[in-house]
Amino acid sequence: MQNYQKNSRKTGDIGEQATAEFLVRNGYEILRRNYTVRGGEIDIIAAKGNVTAFVEVKTRKEAPLEEGEQAITQTKKKRIAAAAQRFIDEVMNGCEVCRFDVAVVTVCNDTVRHLRYYVGAFDSSK
Repeated sequence: MQNYQKNSRKTGDIGEQATAEFLVRNGYEILRRNYTVRGGEIDIIAAKGNVTAFVEVKTRKEAPLEEGEQAITQTKKKRIAAAAQRFIDEVMNGCEVCRFDVAVVTVCNDTVRHLRYYVGAFDSSK
């Protein structure tokens, strides 16, 4: 089981790194990675102009049992939103334009095969 967790974490790290690089290539500044508070975590917090994006990254190996998009449950959304609110209150002192994005990354043999990026994938009221 421990080896599975190591491989899973390594796969997740590859997806997060690919997403961070994608954001930087598209003009974003990475403000924080793996921001964790009690009850929630945000994989990547990035900013471009007056927009702050709270990004959830789901990384899957090819032919997964569950697609990354399906893993964004209502509970997960609430936890991300709560963590984002803490970041806004404690670090940013407010947020002009905030949104929740999702990146779904497909990896094969430690190589990124595909990255789907959803801008405004969900909002904090849902």
